[in-house]
Amino acid sequence: MKIVIMGYSGCGKSTLARKLSQLHGLSLLHLDSVHFQAGWVEKETALEHAEVEAFLDSHESWVIDGNYSKLSLQRRLEEADQIISLELNRWVCLWRILKRWKRYRGHSRPDLAEGCPEKVDWEFVRWVLKDGRSPRHLAAFEHRVQLYGDKMIRIQSVKEQKEYLQSLEGQK
Repeated sequence: MKIVIMGYSGCGKSTLARKLSQLHGLSLLHLDSVHFQAGWVEKETALEHAEVEAFLDSHESWVIDGNYSKLSLQRRLEEADQIISLELNRWVCLWRILKRWKRYRGHSRPDLAEGCPEKVDWEFVRWVLKDGRSPRHLAAFEHRVQLYGDKMIRIQSVKEQKEYLQSLEGQK
């Protein structure tokens, strides 16, 4: 089984990825961890791309959470048996990010590389509330729905997310 989890910042991608990894015994890759290993960097690098490719090459089954279009996105989507898209309200996402920051501030959270402390700044808040939902990003998402909609699960509310997580608990 190969699962891709995508969605807005603060939607719960990493939490869901951990649960699916544990439930199904899948290898897990958090793209945030790959991307931020060298600290808070702005753009994907060849080294990051190579790390993702090596992970894909060396694992028969996996769950990968994160967007990062330059980190083997097309390959991840093509190879995936299931694509989970978390599309929660921007205010819910912001609230969750602030709760996460309060819990982990000054420390690295489990899905980030060591030495990369949790932070929230105005640039990130703007990303969550506006820039990450730009027409360009929405058009790219709709394109993915057209190409891979047959293997996509769209979760658009906290209620749907809770129901999906409860269905996973029932699979144990």
